[in-house]
Amino acid sequence: MNVTRLPSRLALVGGAAVSSVLLLSPAAHAHVTVQPQGQAAKGGYATVNFKVPNERDGASTVKLEVTLPQDHPLASAMPQPVPGWTVAVEKAKLDTPLVVHGRKITEAPSKIIWTASGSKIGPGQFQQFPVSLGRLPESTDRLVFKALQTYDDKEVVRWIEEAEEGAAEPDSPAPVLELASAEEDGAETGTASADAIDTTARILGAVGILVGAVGVAYGVLAGRRRSA
Repeated sequence: MNVTRLPSRLALVGGAAVSSVLLLSPAAHAHVTVQPQGQAAKGGYATVNFKVPNERDGASTVKLEVTLPQDHPLASAMPQPVPGWTVAVEKAKLDTPLVVHGRKITEAPSKIIWTASGSKIGPGQFQQFPVSLGRLPESTDRLVFKALQTYDDKEVVRWIEEAEEGAAEPDSPAPVLELASAEEDGAETGTASADAIDTTARILGAVGILVGAVGVAYGVLAGRRRSA
C-alpha cells in the first residue's frame, strides 16, 4: 500500500462521510408534504395525509393551518380525528357553485386548522393528519395546499412557495397533490382485475389436473383389485 496516498484517501472518505450526513439531515429535507393513500384520480375521492415534521431542536409544533385551493375548490374535506389535536374546518362562498351528484354547492371548505390539545410534535418527530377530500377536480393535474406551521416559541414557518417548472425547489415549498387521470386509474384497475382472473384460472386449472390424476390412480387401483 502506498503510504503517501493515505492522507488524501482519508480526506476523501471523510469528506464523503460529512456530505452524507448533510444530505441525510432531517432539517435539509423536512418539509410539510401531502401524499395520497393510494392514487388520487381526477373526478374521484381520495384520503390524503399531511405529513408535518419538526425541523427545530428546541421547539415543538403546536399548530398546522392548511389552505385548500380556491381556484379548484373541493366540495368536501373531512379530517380524521388525531389524538391530542383539535381540528376545525372553515368554509367560504363560491363565486361559481359546484354541482356534485346533481346537488348545487355554494360554499366549499377553504381551510383546515389543527391545534395541539395535549400533544405536540417534538424535535426529531413527525405527525400525519389524514383528510378525506373530494370531489377532486378534472381540470387540473395538481392541487396546491399552502400551509402554516406554528411552534410553541411563536415561530411560524410558511410553506407557501410554489415551484416553477424547470426551476429549483424553493426554500419553503407548498404541499402539492398530483392528480392522475381517470383513464390511467381505470387502466390500472383493469390490469389488476385481469391479473386476478388469470391467477384464478391457473389455480383452477391446477386443481382440475390434480383431481383428474387422483381419479385415474383410483381407477387403476380399483381395476387391480377386481383382477386379484
